[in-house]
Amino acid sequence: MVETPLPPGKSEAQPPFSRSDTDGPSDTITSRSESLLTFFLLTVVLYTPFVVISAVTGGELYPGIPVTGLAFVCPATAAAILAYGENGTEDVIKLLRRSFDHTRISTKIWYIPIVCMMPAIMVSAYELMRVLELPLPTPQLSVPGALVLFLAFFIMALGEELGWAGYIIDPMQYRWNALQASILLGVVWAVLHIIPMMQAGQSLGYIVWACLFMVGTRVLWVWLYNNTGKSVFAVALCHSTTNTSQWILFPGGSYHLQIITGLIAAIGAIVVTIAWGPQTLARYRLPNWVGRT
Repeated sequence: MVETPLPPGKSEAQPPFSRSDTDGPSDTITSRSESLLTFFLLTVVLYTPFVVISAVTGGELYPGIPVTGLAFVCPATAAAILAYGENGTEDVIKLLRRSFDHTRISTKIWYIPIVCMMPAIMVSAYELMRVLELPLPTPQLSVPGALVLFLAFFIMALGEELGWAGYIIDPMQYRWNALQASILLGVVWAVLHIIPMMQAGQSLGYIVWACLFMVGTRVLWVWLYNNTGKSVFAVALCHSTTNTSQWILFPGGSYHLQIITGLIAAIGAIVVTIAWGPQTLARYRLPNWVGRT
C-alpha cells in the first residue's frame, strides 16, 4: 500500500483517519483538505438566496427566526454536490447514511455528554440568571411541544452537520490539528449566523456573545465527534438538544443567556483541550486520579 504523505506539522504518532468505506480512503480526505475553500464558497453561494429573500420579504418562519433560517440545508447540500463530483451517487449515499451512524459510538457512556451536556449548560444558565435576578422568560415545558421541537431541530441539525461534520471537519483536521480546525469551523459557522441574527433585530453585544458560544460549542462538538468514532449522528443529536433546550427555557432568546452560555462554552472548550489535548481532542492525558470517561 502506498502511504499518503503527512502534511506539515503532523507526526506518525497521530492516529490516522479511519479508512472505512463510510469515511472514504485517505486520498479523499487529502483531496478535500486541498479544496476547503471550494466547499465554503459553495455553501455561501447556496446561502445567499435565503439572505436576499429574507431581506426583501421581511418574513419570519417563527417569531425571531427570519427566512434565512431555512439556510440550514446549505452545508449538507454543498457536501452532497461536491461528493457527487468526487465519486457520483455512491459518495452521496455514503454521506447521507452518516445521518444515523450511531453504531460508530462504541463506548456508550459518551451518550451522557451527547444528550446531557448542552441542556445542562442551558439549565445552569437559567439558574444563574435566577440567582442574579436577571430577566427570565417563562419556560415552555409542554412535552408534546418539546418532542415536535426536537424532531424539527434534529432534521435541521442534520442539514448542517452532514456538511460540517460529515464532509469538511476531517479534511480540516488533516491540514491542522483538531483544536485549530474546530475553532476555524466555529468561526465560519458563527459568521453565517450573523446576518440572521441581524435580521432578527439582535444587538451587537448579543451577536458577539452568541458567536463566542458557537465557536466554543463547535470545539466541544468536535471533541464529541472525535471520541465517538467520528459519528455525525452524535453531533447532530447534541446539536438538536442544544436548540431544543434553549427554546424551551428561553423562548425568544436572551442577551444575558448569550453572555453566560458563551462563557461556559469557552471554558468547556478550554477544559477539554487541556484534558484531551489540542492535537486530536481525543487523547485523555490527565492523571488517573482526576478521573476519565
